[in-house]
Amino acid sequence: MHTVHQDQAIHVFGIELRTSNAEAFDTIPPHWQRFADSQVLARIPGKLSDEVYAVYTHFQNAGRNNQGSYSLVIGAAVAPDTPLPQGLVRAVIPASQRAVFPVARGRFDLVGATWQEIWGHTELPKTFIAEYERYSANGDIDILVGIAPEPVPA
Repeated sequence: MHTVHQDQAIHVFGIELRTSNAEAFDTIPPHWQRFADSQVLARIPGKLSDEVYAVYTHFQNAGRNNQGSYSLVIGAAVAPDTPLPQGLVRAVIPASQRAVFPVARGRFDLVGATWQEIWGHTELPKTFIAEYERYSANGDIDILVGIAPEPVPA
């Protein structure tokens, strides 16, 4: 794990699933299948790259925890002023400090285990606003979790 400062918001167009951690193992895999079967990436106008984003947002307990329901939007980054096409939703990942957890290259099967590792990091001041997985064309997978900035010393 390392930290980065994401200095600009990221706008993602994609398809949305409303789910919870209790349902995730049953609902998220079919959502990914729908993303692939519907060729969503090819339908996103003005995408900035072929990177795929899986954005966890609209937490029922935003700012406190990831219990309850949340939205998962799978799609691609676009410019902020890109018009939203019918059938897709926009998720905005705000600029913030982020903890970055790399997943072994190309090992989609390890994403869930990496999330479990992240949940075990109770010392991290997680923001629970917008977390995301980034899937690069070269096979790199990173999970980026919003964290509160460290206080400035007085």
